[in-house]
Amino acid sequence: MTKQQIARAFDHFVAIDWSGAIGSRHRGIAVAIADAAGGPPVLVPAPQGWTREEILRLLTEEFPANSLIGLDLGTSLPFLDRKAFFPGWEDSPPDARSLWAMVDQICAADEHLSATSFVDHPIASRYFRRHGGREGVAFGGGRGRFRVTECAQALMGCKPYSNFNLVGAAQVGKSSLTGMRVLHRLTGRLPVWPIDSLPQNGSVVVEIYTALAAMAAGRSASRSKIRSHEDLDIALANLGSPPLGKAGPIDDHSSDALVTAAWLRTASRNGAYWQPEGLNAKIAQMEGWTFGVS
Repeated sequence: MTKQQIARAFDHFVAIDWSGAIGSRHRGIAVAIADAAGGPPVLVPAPQGWTREEILRLLTEEFPANSLIGLDLGTSLPFLDRKAFFPGWEDSPPDARSLWAMVDQICAADEHLSATSFVDHPIASRYFRRHGGREGVAFGGGRGRFRVTECAQALMGCKPYSNFNLVGAAQVGKSSLTGMRVLHRLTGRLPVWPIDSLPQNGSVVVEIYTALAAMAAGRSASRSKIRSHEDLDIALANLGSPPLGKAGPIDDHSSDALVTAAWLRTASRNGAYWQPEGLNAKIAQMEGWTFGVS
């Protein structure tokens, strides 16, 4: 099978900018949809902010059939570099799905699909860098550990953060852990590529990194955030999308979702993104992959 042949058609393209913040409703979560038939991407409104439970319902019940759905979070933690997610912990899970189940089980009492109990777990916390200068003895120092796909992102000019790092505005560790609780609930209901193989039809979830979409739209990695409708329309035009035609400021969560939905519409046709050079079956099951990293 060639790389061109592995690409398949979708009817809708959804991008979800995620949040791992504590609380019920999150203005940091944004949802945008682009139609394969054309037109500009459209934000799905949530005036008070989305809850993670509402996003789960969208994923399982409300998004149109045959959608490519991108979630801006890490679908797993580094494994291959140390041959374990949590080296030295006898309960360390053997693969990504087991990791999702573990996070969800430990956080069962946490409201709003948060992951506080996992971050504060007496053993799990040893592997994370947390606020207040609390660096676990097994964090590894420096920038922390990285998945294979994140190393490939760096070669593309991106600046990935370790999912074991929970400190800083650009960290994605908390988003990834809360996202794993959602992913666990998708098991048997919605495939998550490449942990699940790409189905011949129907919807599928992929991990996205919105900076990749911004770079494809003509932005640099250091200037990936878009905060005006004028700049947003320029980025959309670079992706072959009609403009929104609005003026003035826009929050970067909304612009991330809009640009990435438009990017998914074109990127989904690139067979190399579905069969990246650095991905194999073991990496897929242990660490997952970021769509768009070839």
